[in-house]
Amino acid sequence: MQRPNFYASSGLDRVSHLRRDADWLAARLADPSSRIQPVWRSQSFVAPGERPAAGWLSPIDLGEHVAAGATVALLGLYEGIAHFALDLSHVEDPGADATLAGRGAFMDLRRVGPLLGHAEGGMLAYARGILHWHSRHRFCGVCGSPTVATDAGHQRRCTDAACNASHFPRTDPAVIMLVHRGDRCLLGRQPHFPPGMHSTLAGFVEPGESLEDAVAREVREETGILVDEVSYHSSQPWPFPASIMLGFHARAVTDALEIDGNELEGAAWFERRWILNHGGDDGFRLPRPDSIARRLVEDWLKGDVRA
Repeated sequence: MQRPNFYASSGLDRVSHLRRDADWLAARLADPSSRIQPVWRSQSFVAPGERPAAGWLSPIDLGEHVAAGATVALLGLYEGIAHFALDLSHVEDPGADATLAGRGAFMDLRRVGPLLGHAEGGMLAYARGILHWHSRHRFCGVCGSPTVATDAGHQRRCTDAACNASHFPRTDPAVIMLVHRGDRCLLGRQPHFPPGMHSTLAGFVEPGESLEDAVAREVREETGILVDEVSYHSSQPWPFPASIMLGFHARAVTDALEIDGNELEGAAWFERRWILNHGGDDGFRLPRPDSIARRLVEDWLKGDVRA
């Protein structure tokens, strides 16, 4: 099995068969050895220290919030210990909360993710993603009635008995692809990117569309380039806010660029040797190291391309 991307393959056992076992869940939430990851308005709780680490707290620390009805979701078992996510977005000032004071700070996972251990990064991404889904599905999409969390936070059910619709966590599929031709690859920039950063092309899969068709369409729409030999590489959870990135390499059969200014600030072909010899600066830098975009480029630079 190839090396997993960051935020993937955390080693967590999701124990889906135990999500409806109310007694087991209650026991885990009362067990001081269980671990809870607080999430506040999509920010992850990070422990203090020279090197960032996940800020796991005990049910004893957060029992008051759990008892008060804060949304809690079972992540699973890691090394035999139950791990949960708890939404504290209702707390106006988490810095003034006695249960959190001095134990860490809430940060954007995109800021600290590359500095976390692989397993911790994956679990924090999972916690962020599932609680974001809860925050966006408090009302039934069928009839508009309030919903309640069930199945250890992995389902929401409509409270209207006449409707009783079930809602499950959703992930938006997006393709992300490194387009190459010979010894060159195609990289683009969006206006919100940090100075100098160039990345692979990407876009959401549309209804009735295959992944390969989505790759070809997005590349053509954004840059005017036609591709063939679309080859799957790997995938990555990307809960910013709710995507799964499906990575591909694709071979270009044309090279004249027609940039869609609504999608990209710019795009260009870059030679392999030039990228390898160029250090990151405000003129050019590769994507963030925890991203699948970076992985796609680095594997191409090493010659590991299947297309």
